[in-house]
Amino acid sequence: MEWNFQSAEELAAALRSGEVTSAELTDDAITRIERDDKAINSICVPDFDRARAAARGADQARARGEDRPLLGIPVTVKESYDIAGLPTTWGIPLHRNYIPSEDAVQVSRLKAAGVVVLGKTNVPLGLQDVQSFNEIYGTTNNPWDHGRTSGGSSGGSAAALASGFGALSIGSDLAGSLRTPAHFCGIYAHKPTLGLAASRGMVPPPGPALPVEHDLAVVGPMARTARDLTLLLDVMAGPDPLTLGVAYDLTLPPARHERLRDFRVLVLDEHPLIPTGAAVRAGVKRVADALVDGGARVERDSPLLPDLTEAALLYTQLLFSSSVARFPVEAYEQLRTLAAGLGADDRSLDAARLRGMAFSHLDWIEANSRRELHRHGWRQLFAEFDAVVCPITPTPAFPHDHNPDPRERRIDIDGVEHSYFDQLVWAGLPTMPGLPATAVPACRSPEGLPVGVQLIGPMFEDRTPLRLAELLEQKIGGFQRP
Repeated sequence: MEWNFQSAEELAAALRSGEVTSAELTDDAITRIERDDKAINSICVPDFDRARAAARGADQARARGEDRPLLGIPVTVKESYDIAGLPTTWGIPLHRNYIPSEDAVQVSRLKAAGVVVLGKTNVPLGLQDVQSFNEIYGTTNNPWDHGRTSGGSSGGSAAALASGFGALSIGSDLAGSLRTPAHFCGIYAHKPTLGLAASRGMVPPPGPALPVEHDLAVVGPMARTARDLTLLLDVMAGPDPLTLGVAYDLTLPPARHERLRDFRVLVLDEHPLIPTGAAVRAGVKRVADALVDGGARVERDSPLLPDLTEAALLYTQLLFSSSVARFPVEAYEQLRTLAAGLGADDRSLDAARLRGMAFSHLDWIEANSRRELHRHGWRQLFAEFDAVVCPITPTPAFPHDHNPDPRERRIDIDGVEHSYFDQLVWAGLPTMPGLPATAVPACRSPEGLPVGVQLIGPMFEDRTPLRLAELLEQKIGGFQRP
C-alpha cells in the first residue's frame, strides 16, 4: 500500500494493528522526499538519520505496549520552531548558523505524543511574506503549479503536506500564515484562538526562547484532513507550563453541533476594501450551497457583523505597528513625519499601514480599546450564528514575485491590479479579535488550482469550526493530490 497520502488517523490505526511499522512509514516518506522535493523545495532542513532512529524507537515502544496519540507518525515542522541540533534561521542570512540547544514547547509536545520528525520546512525572510523564499534555502514552489507560490509564511509545510511528505505539520499565523498556504496548496489548517497554544521557542533567532505571547500571532496545526487537525490541536493546545500552566488546565468546550443541519452560518464573499476574484467566490458559493443542501441555516448578511472596513484598518494598524519595533529612532521619526502629513479623512489601507508603523504607545492603547469593542461585537454575533464562512485571500495561488520592495508588488484580481498587502484583509478578519479559523479546501479554479475558504468560530470554541470542517469534508470532499 502507498502510505504517503494516508491521514494521520489512518496511519495510527495501521500502526496499532501491526499492518505497518513506523520504520516503514518513515523510509517511505524519506524516499518520496528525496525523489520529489527537488522540484518543490519544501523540506529545507532534513533530519533523516534522527527520524529513522525515532521511528525505530517508536516501534520498540509499541512493542512494549505503549500507545501515544501520534506514536510513530512522520511529520514536519516549520523552520521557525526551535529543534535542538537543527538550525533555526527564519530565513535570515545573518543567522544561518544559529542552532538552538532545546526544543520549542510545541516540538516537545509533538515528541511526547510520539511523532517522528522528518525535518523542517521552508519560510520567507523573517516570516514576513505571503510567499516562502529566502537567500538561505531558496524558493518553495506550489505542488500544483511550480511557477506559483505555495504561500507564506508556512508555505513549506503546506507544500510538504500536499506532496505527501509526512502526515502532519505545525506552522504559525499572524497574517494568514497557516490559512493562506492551506488555501493555495489544497490542504487543511487551523488558526487557534489567540493564546490557546503556547508558542515558546517559536522566536526569531538567536532567541531567547521565553514564554512570551505575542499580539495577534498564534501557532497551529496543518493536515490533509479536518479530523487530523483536531487530533493535532489536542496535542498542541494548552498554556505554557512556565506561566499560565502553573495554575490552569485547558478544557475546550465541545462543538456546538454534530449535524450539519443544526449549524447557523453567516456567509460572506465581498469586502468593502478589495474585490473577491471569481474563483474564490465560486469556492465560497460551493461551501454555501453544501450548507444549504445539508439543512444548515445560512444567511448572507447580518446587522451584528462588525464593520469590515474598520476591522481591516484596525488590523492593519496593529499588524504594522509591530513591524517597526526595532527600527532605528531616525527611521521611526521619518515615519511619524510622513504619517502626520496624511489627511484626516484618508481611510485607505496604505494610510493604515503608515499610521500603524508610526504608532505611539498611546496610539496602540487606543487601537486596542477599539479591538475590544470588535470582540464584543463578535460575541454578540456568535450568539446568533455558530460560524462565519468567508475567503482567505481574494485569489488562488499567484505567480512567484520576488521584487525586493513588496510595496511595488501587485496582485491580479480578475485582470485588475491591486496592492500586494491589501490581500491580507480577509486573513485579518479573525486575527484582529483573536478568533479561531479553519481553512478548508472548497473547489478548484478554472486553471486547476486549489481554492480554500475559512470557517471562523467563537473565541475558545475551536471545536465548532473544526467540526463544521469535518462535516463539509464529508459533504463536498477535501484534499486532492496534485
